[in-house]
Amino acid sequence: MKRLYLDCGMGAAGDMLAAALYELLDDADKQKFLDTMNSIMPESVAVSVRPETKCGITGTHFDVVINGEEEHSVDYHEHDHTHDHEHAHDHAHRSMAEVEAIINGFGGISEAVRSNIFEVYKLIAAAESAAHGVDVSEVHFHEVGMLDAIADVTAVCLLMDMLAPDEVYASPVRVGDGYVKCAHGILPVPAPATANIIQGIPTYAGDIKAEMCTPTGAALLKHFVREFGDQPEMAAEKTGHGMGTKDFEICNCIRALY
Repeated sequence: MKRLYLDCGMGAAGDMLAAALYELLDDADKQKFLDTMNSIMPESVAVSVRPETKCGITGTHFDVVINGEEEHSVDYHEHDHTHDHEHAHDHAHRSMAEVEAIINGFGGISEAVRSNIFEVYKLIAAAESAAHGVDVSEVHFHEVGMLDAIADVTAVCLLMDMLAPDEVYASPVRVGDGYVKCAHGILPVPAPATANIIQGIPTYAGDIKAEMCTPTGAALLKHFVREFGDQPEMAAEKTGHGMGTKDFEICNCIRALY
């Protein structure tokens, strides 16, 4: 019985989950994973990993670069106008049909992995649909639909397939507090789509003014995690640390025990 436990005490994002799971692979599978990702993603997308140290702990950062540029979400603080996130990328708005077409174009992955990718995106689409009061077919993804998010979802689904845990558990999820700036304006944390996805999942705000859980991270957890709570009894053989992009007093990472 192989158990996987995800410590989401610093929230969850797709890139952090991918990096934590990547660290659990042996060297040969790490290379296989990177080769697969870079062969299936569109030419404009480059996937790589790099070591990163936060609060004295060394882990992995999962990088997705699109046309030479990496995307980040932006937290909004009153009187802080230094983060005017105005990038008019050609991939900024995609319908669910366009997302499905991209995923259907992936060669070199099993139908099981493809099915998981679709199921995760259905969760995101349904949450966006409810948040904005439009039919799922009319949902246009902004941050979530960008190619970097598709890469994050694909990476986690591929890694879960490679690791093949029998059961996946996770801690309650820190969602953060404050406001986040997105394509629709300045929204409270958790953003409406995230709030819809995490219904039924144990969460808490915590004391950090930032978006700690993204819609992508929330959907991946909802799809894969069997139960949220304390770590179950398990004899972990490996530990992975997936590092986030932001720096806080607490080590900003997801820890995976396997």
